[in-house]
Amino acid sequence: MKSSIIWTITLLIIFGSVFAVYKIAKAPSSGNGGTIPAISASDQSRGPKDAKVVLVEYSDFQCPACANFYPHIEELDKELGGKILFVYRHFPLPQHKNAEITAYAAEAAGRQGKFWEMYRAIFEYQTEWSEDKDARGKIIGYAAALELNIDQLNKDIDLGETKDKVSAAARGGTYAGVNSTPTFFLNGNKLTGFNSYDDFKNLIREAVRNNP
Repeated sequence: MKSSIIWTITLLIIFGSVFAVYKIAKAPSSGNGGTIPAISASDQSRGPKDAKVVLVEYSDFQCPACANFYPHIEELDKELGGKILFVYRHFPLPQHKNAEITAYAAEAAGRQGKFWEMYRAIFEYQTEWSEDKDARGKIIGYAAALELNIDQLNKDIDLGETKDKVSAAARGGTYAGVNSTPTFFLNGNKLTGFNSYDDFKNLIREAVRNNP
């Protein structure tokens, strides 16, 4: 009798363990295909705040592919800037040693009202600073050309709030399933299905046509 009870308890424990493992295996992953964080006032954005078409880019300033997309984003902004809201979010990749400092510098420039000017300078001169041991010095040079307050810029680059903002953007991207750059979301949906820059631009144009 005792032996039967012991075997029954053992089988229940084994069954319970297997069921628990199954439940864990079936549980959704927090970093695989979640939704992107809602657009907020702290986001770096341009275009009408009430636009029906919202394009969010998760990007790394040191990423060559991001730099290649940059002029196409600028072209779309000139063509459709009054009809789309473009949001830039940082996603510095660990293999890019200068990605974080440039993200901090762009945010610091934003505190002086010149995020987009710094954004353009960083991308346009990417080959100049990307592998430089003193990338910060190069970026400060661009800031001087933009007539930014350099003392204030340096303080804001090192500000905990600046670093926290970049980290928060990256965490949000990871939750949404971002694992490479650039990654785009169009009206909250991950943008896929394009094989060329023209395909990419046509998807945005189609979204604008469908949302007059």
